[in-house]
Amino acid sequence: MSTSSARQPLQFAYWVPNVSGGLVISQIEQRTHWGAEYNRQLAKIAEQAGFDYALTQIRFTAGYGAENQHESVTFSQDLLSHTTKLKVIAALLPGPWNPVLAAKQIATISHLYGPRIAVNIVSGWFRGEFKAIGEPWLDHEERYLRSEEFIRCLRGIWREEHFTFAGDFYRFRDYALKPKPLNPLPEIFQGGSSRAARDMAARVSDWYFTNGNTPEGVAKQVADIQTKARQQQHAVKIGLNGFVIARETEAQAQAVLAEIIVKANPDAVKGFQHEVKNAGSASPEGEGNWAASSFDDLVQYNDGFKTNLIGTPQQIAERIMALKHAGVDLLLLAFLHFQEDVAFFGREVIPLVRELERQEEAAAVL
Repeated sequence: MSTSSARQPLQFAYWVPNVSGGLVISQIEQRTHWGAEYNRQLAKIAEQAGFDYALTQIRFTAGYGAENQHESVTFSQDLLSHTTKLKVIAALLPGPWNPVLAAKQIATISHLYGPRIAVNIVSGWFRGEFKAIGEPWLDHEERYLRSEEFIRCLRGIWREEHFTFAGDFYRFRDYALKPKPLNPLPEIFQGGSSRAARDMAARVSDWYFTNGNTPEGVAKQVADIQTKARQQQHAVKIGLNGFVIARETEAQAQAVLAEIIVKANPDAVKGFQHEVKNAGSASPEGEGNWAASSFDDLVQYNDGFKTNLIGTPQQIAERIMALKHAGVDLLLLAFLHFQEDVAFFGREVIPLVRELERQEEAAAVL
């Protein structure tokens, strides 16, 4: 268990549906919309419900229901303008972005809305997307090396008065960014479940996102990354993906899950499966985020069903605590009907989690 997991309240984030198609590859009704007005209202609901972060997605090409995609940084700025406490994480893809553009964009947003903007560095897994937009496709290790340089440059530009860097992908000579972002500086998130992803997070990232998993599975990842982080004298916190189906009864929740899978779009899921398996097999260990994912798992993009946040509020709260004990600091959550389900989660689940945390803290004092 990480120290932060043991002592700090678990934090909650939600996937911003700034991409059409919802968060499952299924024909089931999803009362969720990718548009601006829906997402502005959702951000206000999430803030009121007790969520700490919102994560915008970055897509450049259609696929798997994502015909429409709003750009992440601009969309994040809009959500910040309609909230007062919520932190918004903008996804950035090295290649289309370079570090100086990102550093300047995020610094300006920090001054406009206060230090509530963060970034998620996405190394990329979909070769077809890179080809479509004319970006070179690097191999697995090179993509993570580039992302690491990107993070080092972002942090250096934000921290140092005059930044100099000579890497394989980026070079800076005595560069001075003014104004710097407001303090505290923007947090840097990254994702991935491969060895290269964990190693990178252990060296440079503030937060590490991983795909949905059981408490036992995520505990192994946490142990690996935290051991490596300590060796690097670095601190990193852990975020875990999950898909929530909270209903009054377990039977109702399981019925929703069954309907999602029955109504899955098989061609789209198999296409997604083909691409992610190719991406994983390109890693030196021949694995990746979706190495052990079944067809049913892949109906939810990031293995969210594996986290098993499906049932009554009490069941979900207890499972959340098990994940916290495994070393998770933040849950990144997706829902079927975002506005209604986020409100329900905030009203019925988060208070139970906070009560369980208080009980454990009181027991530890005795």
